[in-house]
Amino acid sequence: MHNKLLLALILSLSTTIAHAAGDVVAGKRVFATCANCHQVGPSARGNFGPQLNGIVGRTAGTTTDYKYSPAMKASGIVWTEKNLRAFIKSTHDVVPGNKMRFFGISDEKQITDLLAYLQTFK
Repeated sequence: MHNKLLLALILSLSTTIAHAAGDVVAGKRVFATCANCHQVGPSARGNFGPQLNGIVGRTAGTTTDYKYSPAMKASGIVWTEKNLRAFIKSTHDVVPGNKMRFFGISDEKQITDLLAYLQTFK
């Protein structure tokens, strides 16, 4: 009985940990909405939006391949997972006056998956 309970607890925790880390394959599908304006990967460059390689840990408005809005340049935000999550939900609540035209993603799992995918591009 104790072994079954222990196994159930381990399986439950592993599912929670996997969800917290995000699904990279699902994140790639979510990124399809972002790919109209943003690029990732070895040949990524700014387009209608900046390239997103190494986005986690980067200061907002600092890549040289894109002309950022004054609001984004002045924001001083460092793109942590927490800040990116909030920005993806509502860009204009996080950086009022930025020029990104995006309605946001409200689904937490989709955001988690997207962040997992983006973090594969250092």
